[in-house]
Amino acid sequence: MPAALASSGIRVPRMDPGSRESVRMLLSYTFGVTATNPDSADTITIAASGAVYGLTGIMIIYAWCNYNYRPIKAKNLTWVTLIYLSAVLWYIGNIGANGHVWIGGVWKNCKLWVIWFRVLFCYIFATLNIVRFYALDRVFNQKKPFTKVAGLIAGAIVIIFNVVFCLINQLISGKLTVRFVDTFVVCDVTQGFRIAALVTQWILWAGCAVLIFRLRNIQSSFNEFRESVAIFAVIIALLTESTVTYIHFKYYTLEKNRRIQKTLMDTIASNLVVWLIVGYPVLMSIFRRHRYEQSWVERLAKDNNKTAYEFTSNQPNTTSYAKMHDNSDSAFNNSQLNIGENETVDYQYGNMFADPGSLRTDSSTLRANGAYNDSELPMALRTNLHIRRPVLNNPSMFNSNSPAPLPGTRAVL
Repeated sequence: MPAALASSGIRVPRMDPGSRESVRMLLSYTFGVTATNPDSADTITIAASGAVYGLTGIMIIYAWCNYNYRPIKAKNLTWVTLIYLSAVLWYIGNIGANGHVWIGGVWKNCKLWVIWFRVLFCYIFATLNIVRFYALDRVFNQKKPFTKVAGLIAGAIVIIFNVVFCLINQLISGKLTVRFVDTFVVCDVTQGFRIAALVTQWILWAGCAVLIFRLRNIQSSFNEFRESVAIFAVIIALLTESTVTYIHFKYYTLEKNRRIQKTLMDTIASNLVVWLIVGYPVLMSIFRRHRYEQSWVERLAKDNNKTAYEFTSNQPNTTSYAKMHDNSDSAFNNSQLNIGENETVDYQYGNMFADPGSLRTDSSTLRANGAYNDSELPMALRTNLHIRRPVLNNPSMFNSNSPAPLPGTRAVL
């Protein structure tokens, strides 16, 4: 923008901050836009956007405080937090890059705010979401675990890819990318740099579309596919708006309405993505905590071998999750066995677990008066099993002729 003004042959004397109004009028006349200096409307925009990020931050903190609430725990809260933090740093870059403040002092370092805050963390935000989609594809479609090591490797790839892109642009001359032009007290972002950044974003999300297409096969009742499609739709709408703004309204940072619109669109989209991931279970934990969790567990059991979630209904000091395997074993509600090493089971199960969504077993699995054998139990039972040594003069709990009834058709042996 300033380069174009200089090439037009117009000679503009160096102006002090008191002459900014003259610069504004000159830019308006030269480029045919209604240039507006940062004012109270920009301050309100910064405050309002900050409040939105603050509200989302409170939601994230609440989620961490309720981490053991199983519908929240299933959302990979660490990854969601990283997505949120990248959105916050992206927003900080927008403050300077979108012209909401006077370009002076620390804000004169245009490459810092445009490349290392706005572009870098916008890309990290995108790639973190894409890795999350890949994790869903790996767990649900490929039937493979997404371990902590895999998460660390994916995170390292995200950082390296984005840092290398930004480092290359940092080393390139500012005349080709981003620079501060002192004469006009503005940051000059070239169209070539904008187009390169946009093309990279579109390529990233085109790859994401392939992953989301694969997620259509998920048959879980927890809406991973619909959630992914909603996030993808939000991002594509934002990318379309950004493309139109950067290409058609090249001098949008000079126009108050345009720059406010751009910042608000980024704010709404980035926060909406976080809320789409974890907002619903957080709200349910506030308003329908126990009923929703019980419903969540029941729906999880009904998914049976279609599900890759892990969960537990165990008491403290038991395993964190009872993994649901593809061999149709599934964890059952609020149940655990306490079997002594030399104890026997004195009850025939028969068809107690005939319901397809519950634990499957038969009399061949637990034999009357048969010695306990861990390998013969279904996997979900084994992962919830607690062996206790029999205590002298302590009668076995398995001497009864029938199970003690519990609410909801469950029984303790």
